[in-house]
Amino acid sequence: MKDLIKRITEVFGPSGQESKVVELIKAELEGHVDEMYVDIMGNLIAHKKGPGKKIMFSAHMDEIGFMVTHIEKEGYLRFTNIGGHRPWTLKGLRVIFDNGVIGNIDCHSDTKPNELNYDKLFIDIGAKDKAEAESMVKIGDSCGFYNSTLANGQRMIGNSMDDRIGCVILIEAAQQVKSSPNDIYYVFSVQEEVGLRGAKTSAYRIHPDMGVALDVTPTGDTPEGAKLNVKLGDGTAIKVKDASVIAHPLVKNFMIDVAEKNNIKYQLEVLTAGGTDAGAIHLTKEGIPSGTISIPCRYVHSPSEMVDLNDVKACVELVKGMVAIDIAQILD
Repeated sequence: MKDLIKRITEVFGPSGQESKVVELIKAELEGHVDEMYVDIMGNLIAHKKGPGKKIMFSAHMDEIGFMVTHIEKEGYLRFTNIGGHRPWTLKGLRVIFDNGVIGNIDCHSDTKPNELNYDKLFIDIGAKDKAEAESMVKIGDSCGFYNSTLANGQRMIGNSMDDRIGCVILIEAAQQVKSSPNDIYYVFSVQEEVGLRGAKTSAYRIHPDMGVALDVTPTGDTPEGAKLNVKLGDGTAIKVKDASVIAHPLVKNFMIDVAEKNNIKYQLEVLTAGGTDAGAIHLTKEGIPSGTISIPCRYVHSPSEMVDLNDVKACVELVKGMVAIDIAQILD
């Protein structure tokens, strides 16, 4: 699993540029599902056919990033955000473009930390002037954090754990689940970081009977951190609510029941902000009972997001436990 996590988190894939992630996941799932296809939006949908009701699991492939908006005469790149960033944390970070060009985010040396915003920041790709910069990147090109993924015991640190770690969980579950009483759709969605867009269209197409998002959630276990119940290493987190969804009681209680019956370590998550693909899934058509399996993650939306492999394995076991039960018993 460590090798898969490293490979998938280091693949280039800001929102709208997920095709390389798609190819990696397709190779991992070959022979483990009955069909795979990429829809118009770019979502990868892997279908494991079964006789029962449809259950849709969704983990998003995209990562936060940046987009070039202007090139200065000196060759520096001005940029905007793709997804949520804290501008005052970006100075000194390296980024990489799809073509392999690497740059460094910086600002004027006299800029105070409380003044840092996108107007003050620029990307230096080492170009001597605008003409050279334009030969390396174009207006509208996207980039993401450039960082290696590292293992430190049971903890793994790297960028794009949000939400490639959710993709890893679905890959692992799909590889291990040979049959199910349910009709299973593993969805690897696009553009979650800019508005849950891929989940909205894929849920409309599939129209599942139950929807389950898999995504990271912040922890409350760092010094002077937010007062959150979730801790790294305390197991899978079962969402109660966030800003995009109040988990359907049937789905939330189903997850809790599966976790308890299978001795899967779990914790309950109440998040005051943010959202997941479940926010789009549950509002599809006439409404779909939905919930979220959350993966505890420190330093979300940074180049050093941290997860615990024991939590990841607990999430895999929860997915496997859910698909082993005929969800008609839960919903009817």
